[in-house]
Amino acid sequence: MVHAFVIHTLCPGNSGSGSVCRVLYSKVFSIETLEATSENREVTRLKQKEQIAAVARQVTSACSLSRQAAGKSILDLSQTTLDESSALLDADYGVFRLFAGEPFQQEKVVLWLGVISIGFTMVCEPHDNLLLAENVLRTLASHCLEHLRLLGPGTDILLKADRTEAILNRFLPHGQLLFTNHRFMQALEKDLGAYMAK
Repeated sequence: MVHAFVIHTLCPGNSGSGSVCRVLYSKVFSIETLEATSENREVTRLKQKEQIAAVARQVTSACSLSRQAAGKSILDLSQTTLDESSALLDADYGVFRLFAGEPFQQEKVVLWLGVISIGFTMVCEPHDNLLLAENVLRTLASHCLEHLRLLGPGTDILLKADRTEAILNRFLPHGQLLFTNHRFMQALEKDLGAYMAK
């Protein structure tokens, strides 16, 4: 089961502009348990928020290092006018392990996809099928780029949370990685298309 899915910005690491990584959307599927009092629920919510922000910062750093190693210029990426499908094909991708306490109580595996200035991240359990998780992450990123227009000017994903939820409900229901065949995937995409057309 996937622990969390995050969409965040990928800011240039050495730009000197003071820009910070910003979490645009996050969904936590499994909750590290605390006693169920209202005070602890608030503590849990704040702790989750900080954990997600910490993961987004680590992904931003990993993506920046990956791009530097590949000789990609930050300016070249930011001035690129690719359509969503081309941007996804050229996306940077990586995976790293988070040991217990960094920042989650238990060990996790993080898969990330960097599409120009947007990062898509899945926090998985160590026993999850990472090839399946990568396919699901690419599917989620593709549909988010298509239906949310994340690479366009003036996009505010915070106003499109219902659309993001619709994508997650179909391709990552309750954090479960789905084994799908071509026909089932087509049915999911048709259902999503009908919802988005409303």
